[in-house]
Amino acid sequence: MNRLNWSEVAPAGAKALYGVHHYVTNNTALPEELVHLVFLRVSQINGCAHCIDLHTRDLLKTMSIDKVALLPVWHEVPHLFPDQYRAALAWAEEVTRVSETHASDEAYAAAAKAFEPKDLVDLTIAIAAMNAFNRLGAPFRLPVAAKP
Repeated sequence: MNRLNWSEVAPAGAKALYGVHHYVTNNTALPEELVHLVFLRVSQINGCAHCIDLHTRDLLKTMSIDKVALLPVWHEVPHLFPDQYRAALAWAEEVTRVSETHASDEAYAAAAKAFEPKDLVDLTIAIAAMNAFNRLGAPFRLPVAAKP
């Protein structure tokens, strides 16, 4: 079944959401690779095929296939990701699953230790933005670039 193209139906809403994305990817001190890694992990958790496809392709431009393939099990391969990346991934999972985790004090303390205050806020904005995109991409079944 064809579903609505949310960004065509609500262009002002799309513009606002893409504005947050632009802020995160262009106006923060967060490494671009880290941002796309977080975008991919959040999208994996939320099951958004379009965003998984898109951010996997983005990451493969700068990151080895080994790291990208093992992202869902990053806890088991700590040697592949620097400390700050692991802290960002843990925080991304905590925030994405906030209804379960309630953004625990322990998780917050670990993230706050790894990031300067502004960077932690920017990281959390990135996580929130990707969660919003996933909640549009998945229900409206945005297409993927992958071919059979």
